[in-house]
Amino acid sequence: MASDTVEELAELAGAAEAPGMPQLDFATFPNQIFWLVLALVIIFFIVSKLILPRIGGVLEERHSMISDYISQAADFKTQAEQAEADYEAALAKARAEAQAIAAETKAEIQKELDKAVAKADAEISAKTAESAKAIAVIRESAVDNVRDVALATTGDIVAALMPSLSDDAAVKAAITARMKG
Repeated sequence: MASDTVEELAELAGAAEAPGMPQLDFATFPNQIFWLVLALVIIFFIVSKLILPRIGGVLEERHSMISDYISQAADFKTQAEQAEADYEAALAKARAEAQAIAAETKAEIQKELDKAVAKADAEISAKTAESAKAIAVIRESAVDNVRDVALATTGDIVAALMPSLSDDAAVKAAITARMKG
């Protein structure tokens, strides 16, 4: 058994002298470099022939979509500006029409008002003329009434104070002369 243990120890000692990792063994470097270059060339062809064209296609598609969206946005902006200009023009036209209607209505109302004022002035003038005639008639009748009252009163006073001089014609002539001025 002891010999088995010695042999095992010798094997372990020989294993310790051998290199540990095969990648670090200089004897296998040319072989490793060949396979490394071959793997890199295969990966390069796979990436350049399959993956990069797909990525380029996706990027180109995205770029074209973004360009389309930008052109649509520019079209929408142009349409919005045109709609705003049309709205402003319609609003200005509506304001002008409203002002024209207001001016026309104001003119019609002024005409009707002028007619009503003229009619009222005519009615006032007619009533004033009638009133002047009525006042003239009243004044005339008032003067006649005053004359009658003055004649009657003066005749009564003269008859009461001087019964011998009571001459109605003389009293009437005196009152008429006095009333004329």
